[in-house]
Amino acid sequence: MSESRPRVVFMGTPDLARVILSRLASDARFEVVGVVAQPDRPSGRNWVLQPPPVKVEAERLGLPVFQPEKARDPAFIERLRTLHPDVVVVAAYGQLLPQTLLDVPRLGCLNLHTSILPRWRGAAPIQWAIASGDSETGVTLMRMEAGLDTGPMLAVARTPIDPFETSEQLYYRLADLAGELLVSRLPDYLAGRLPPVPQPTEGVTHARKVTRDDGRIDWSQPASVLDLRRRAFTPWPGAFCFLPQSPQPKLIKIHAATVVDGPMETNQAGPGTVVRADANGLVVACGQGCWRITELQPEGGKRLSAAQFLAGNTVTRFE
Repeated sequence: MSESRPRVVFMGTPDLARVILSRLASDARFEVVGVVAQPDRPSGRNWVLQPPPVKVEAERLGLPVFQPEKARDPAFIERLRTLHPDVVVVAAYGQLLPQTLLDVPRLGCLNLHTSILPRWRGAAPIQWAIASGDSETGVTLMRMEAGLDTGPMLAVARTPIDPFETSEQLYYRLADLAGELLVSRLPDYLAGRLPPVPQPTEGVTHARKVTRDDGRIDWSQPASVLDLRRRAFTPWPGAFCFLPQSPQPKLIKIHAATVVDGPMETNQAGPGTVVRADANGLVVACGQGCWRITELQPEGGKRLSAAQFLAGNTVTRFE
């Protein structure tokens, strides 16, 4: 390690990583000598190239930015060597790193993963923690190896999951938690006071990438499960179903809903049937219990309260 401040390269792409980079760069104990992000990608209605949040933050901070198409590109890895990093810190970069890159920094590559490993290794730990009804999650600081989130752990920060929290809300809480965990424990790691501990062999689960179909409501599921999935898949892909119409069903996105307590939990209506519709919401029968929808959005339309939606629509069931 350098005699002055340790030299750090940061690798990340989305907003979560932007929050962590900002926290790292604001700490005078570390020198961020380079930032690596995914390339700019087309986005929006006009498909215009947009820089990733980490690139925007790095440029605001005056830090050099590198955007290789592939992290395994030999020319990029050689360029990384010229930065002489003591350590590389990775957070939601979006690519598996080859061993040739992991070997570049003298003290290795560290990853901030938004779960308590070995639970929810993989691409979408925040969403699947909520969808599965976990009561707790957190951030793991780990030493990286070639496998997917399999490296030894250095430190863990835990936090309860609020019963009404969406993945979007939890995302930003974990971003702040990850930034604090990094700056509080990185000095100990660099000084050799934070030995890596192998992950437990039991309790391994995998958080696969979320697809659009994950947001499709299956009314045969219990209302409690549907509400977990609505929270998990907000903002993307969102919880959605279809309103039967001619010539084709209309997609409806569900923004706010609650599980109904009380006698209606034992109703005999078929799943998807609207058993009550008034200004307080649309109460829909599920495989078990009912779900009261209070805010929804027709495809191509505005977000509406239940009362606003019912002013222009007659609904007897959803598909």
